[in-house]
Amino acid sequence: MTQRVKDYFSRQSTVYQQFRPSYPRALFEFFESHLPTDAVVWDCASGNGQASVHYGDSVALVVATDQSDSQLAAAIAAPRVHYVQAMAEAAPLPDASVDLVTVAQALHWFDFDAFYAEVKRVLRPGGKVAAWTYSFLDVTAMLGADVDTVIRRFYHDVIGPYWPPERRWVDERYATLPFPFEPLDAPEIAIEVSWDLDGVMGYLGSWSAVQRYKDANGDDPLPALRRELEPLWAEGRVIGPVRWPLALKLGQH
Repeated sequence: MTQRVKDYFSRQSTVYQQFRPSYPRALFEFFESHLPTDAVVWDCASGNGQASVHYGDSVALVVATDQSDSQLAAAIAAPRVHYVQAMAEAAPLPDASVDLVTVAQALHWFDFDAFYAEVKRVLRPGGKVAAWTYSFLDVTAMLGADVDTVIRRFYHDVIGPYWPPERRWVDERYATLPFPFEPLDAPEIAIEVSWDLDGVMGYLGSWSAVQRYKDANGDDPLPALRRELEPLWAEGRVIGPVRWPLALKLGQH
């Protein structure tokens, strides 16, 4: 049986698939512009494939690995995407076989030394590695700052004690996260969606600290948060774009 560590998402894999925002096509077009024809990509900690499925025809194969069988059971089928259950630190890939390694919203959970050694093993000379994260959604332009204030208070004061320590890397937007590769310039890209309040609540419910709060306290913190947000975000009102600026680290082996 595959050993699991730091698995905070398997139990909410269905919610994760339904409510985690997808990544913009522009991100993958940027990657493809730096890849050879018939490139091979390793999408590590793929979850249900929210990043894996966005590559175009110029990519011959995406090997999408995740430690969670629950996440992989909910994976999105796509041509040229091959899902495999595996730890980030033990890739089922030959030496020097990959042109690009990607990690979407997961690098902060890894054993850095072991993972980076594996990245260097599987990358071809000149191969690239990209890791990105996002934190708070931004609806200030449409609804003002009050929504942001309420969600940040929930994040820090209500579920704050239930975030694992690795979450600090996300809060710091990967600025101080170890990344032992030759740095490359990365574009400014944001996730953008149009959502109503139900969509936002579903997304917040996918946060790992919400599940840990429920486990520790035996109750759900989300209904009280919704009552705070309802006067600010009218029932049924769709807001767009809801934005998450990506913090993208890009390097070359």
